[in-house]
Amino acid sequence: MHRVGFLLSDGFQVMALATQSVFEYANATVGDIAANAAEAGTPEAGTLRRAPPFYKLENFSVEGGEVRSSLGMTVGTRPLSARRDIHTWIVAGVNDPLASPAPAELLAFLRKASGRARRIAGICTGGFVLAEAGLLAQRRATTHWAFARAMQQRFPGIHVEDDRIYIVDGPIWTSAGMTAGLDLALAMVEKDLGAEVARSVAHKLVMHQRRSGGQSQHSEMLDLAPKSDRIQDALNYARQHLSRSLSVEELAGTAHLSPRQFSRVFTLETGKSPAKAIEGLRLEAARLMIEQSRHSLDVIARETGFRDRRHMREAFMRGFGLPPQAVRRDARSAG
Repeated sequence: MHRVGFLLSDGFQVMALATQSVFEYANATVGDIAANAAEAGTPEAGTLRRAPPFYKLENFSVEGGEVRSSLGMTVGTRPLSARRDIHTWIVAGVNDPLASPAPAELLAFLRKASGRARRIAGICTGGFVLAEAGLLAQRRATTHWAFARAMQQRFPGIHVEDDRIYIVDGPIWTSAGMTAGLDLALAMVEKDLGAEVARSVAHKLVMHQRRSGGQSQHSEMLDLAPKSDRIQDALNYARQHLSRSLSVEELAGTAHLSPRQFSRVFTLETGKSPAKAIEGLRLEAARLMIEQSRHSLDVIARETGFRDRRHMREAFMRGFGLPPQAVRRDARSAG
């Protein structure tokens, strides 16, 4: 049995508990496999029928008792002194990790646990607790995009990558914010029980897309956030026609403005020039195709509006600091 301990503190994000459903349905999936094997009469059926659930989940806090979430909901926890042999520790995040340091007892515990547990994870801003404990020093890590810069400034020894869904660096796992914790938990299930079980869990949880750790946690459309419908309509048009050259004149026509007016209003509302924003949309679309499809880089460059493969590579180096081949390699190794 693989024991998973969730470390909660007052003000924890309820979303962290949603990851427990991933392990719950992994247990159910293993049970289904056992039942199917028993029905089929396979040689291992007897063993599978007697096998207990793979995961055992428990909630812990420093002192135990009820812990209040940021929403006000309380959850019962066991004290760290009552812990058993835990294989995976998962630290839940809080809304503001900069408000106060983690308890010294918790940090000391995590330092000791790092030498015993199979892995330790920080969901969302839970990564700050791992950082305070010194577990992220000289490691790659991620966190919620809104706090990535603060993590890098406060802990310069960490290689913070603010554009990742989750990162696995040896026995230390960190995830971006909110729903990215589900992806991290699903990756743990895949590592423990295999890709077939992970796919089944994702299907049961209606996770239409099982995201790899290398995927971006940003959305260019959300970042631009125009204030008027006409600029939003122009962006929607651009995203639907990325394979075209998309001149300012063409985009201005969709917004019913002159090219000069359009450029001025667009920059005022989004903080970027039309050319820079369109390149961001092209990069986002190209990256998604690289991570999720097997199309060649030449085809992807053409479909997303880059002049050619070389032009796309130059844009990737500017935008992400790495070439398209590296993005594909990272996505495949993480998936």
